[in-house]
Amino acid sequence: MNNQSVVLVADDDPSILKLVRLELSEQGFRVLTAETGEHALQMIDEQHPDLLVLDVILPGISGLEVMRRVQQKTAVPIVLLTARNTDRDKVRGLEMGADDYLAKPFNPEELTARVRAVLRRARRPAGATSSVLKVRDLEIDAERRVVSRDGEIIRLTRTEWNLLQSLVEHAGKVMLTGEILSKVWGPEYRDDVQYLRVWVSRLRQKLEPDRPEESLIKTFPGMGYMLEAPAEEDAEVEHAGGSATA
Repeated sequence: MNNQSVVLVADDDPSILKLVRLELSEQGFRVLTAETGEHALQMIDEQHPDLLVLDVILPGISGLEVMRRVQQKTAVPIVLLTARNTDRDKVRGLEMGADDYLAKPFNPEELTARVRAVLRRARRPAGATSSVLKVRDLEIDAERRVVSRDGEIIRLTRTEWNLLQSLVEHAGKVMLTGEILSKVWGPEYRDDVQYLRVWVSRLRQKLEPDRPEESLIKTFPGMGYMLEAPAEEDAEVEHAGGSATA
């Protein structure tokens, strides 16, 4: 990487810390380590790392609690590590605001790829669109990165915003699943369809919690998703191979 990124890795297993430190250091990162949640919080305050890799189960303060506290003060991206490999645990971590999730045992090269992908997303500049887009009763301000309904701001995580922004840029048109995954998460994720389903579901719940049957994010099975076009635009639904209806 052009500027050496600082990654803090928190895990109570010394062998994991050694493995991750070796792998990420060889890939050009500066690696800090912590074996407890308390130590991780101290290092975060003192060193201001660019990304956190947190084991979910840490002595004292858990990795999830560390994440919760950190998110109250900063938007540093977070990758969770855990021995638990169930969809329920993955969804819980993502719902709390993690940027990515990797289950143990893991391939060190895969961890590096995910760290790079998360850092790319975190550093991605806002889109060129500067106008406020109005879809039903929602206002989406691309320049300020703010979504609101009736003047009340809807809080989105960085990943949720990046997903929404991608759909906004193609409002009224179907985005293919692989296209969305590659654009929002990176080419490493282009085949992870279930991953995208989780994030679309999360975004729908925040944007329209009271009317899931009338979601403004339409699903096109086997193809992708489309954000409803603004009312003032007579946008035409487009996709490879023809047209579709919700």
